[in-house]
Amino acid sequence: MIDLPQSGRGLEGYSLLAAQVEALLADERDLIANAAQFAAFLFYELDGLSWAGFYFNRDEQLLLGPFQGRVACVRIPFGRGVCGTAAATRQTQRVEDVHAFAGHIACDSASNSELVVPLEKHGRLLGVLDLDSPRHARFSLEDQQGIEALVAIFLRLTDC
Repeated sequence: MIDLPQSGRGLEGYSLLAAQVEALLADERDLIANAAQFAAFLFYELDGLSWAGFYFNRDEQLLLGPFQGRVACVRIPFGRGVCGTAAATRQTQRVEDVHAFAGHIACDSASNSELVVPLEKHGRLLGVLDLDSPRHARFSLEDQQGIEALVAIFLRLTDC
């Protein structure tokens, strides 16, 4: 496991993760297989996560995809909660305290902070990558930038 202090560890640490993601996904292009591998990779390589996974866009709703962690909400409407907000705005949502987020959906009451990155390819919203943590303010700006870079690799190496 790569240790990420609560304040983040800088973008340099994400260079190693990027090389590992490149190698992990190099020989497969399938969306479900790569999403499952990527979710497991993040869950076990980043400290302080309680959930890591995907929601895919299905008719302007997010439908649960491959993930690691406790059971989760199956469907999330666009515009609802952190994931739905990321999907509706197509902007990454980095939330230090999810309980203070208007309209937060408590799929796991132990979650206290969240990072949600929209998955866009060829101008189309495919869904979102969702990372949850029991720690408040778990995700720094450096973490956001690092995870966005890893998502870009995932999208480049995956047919979708």
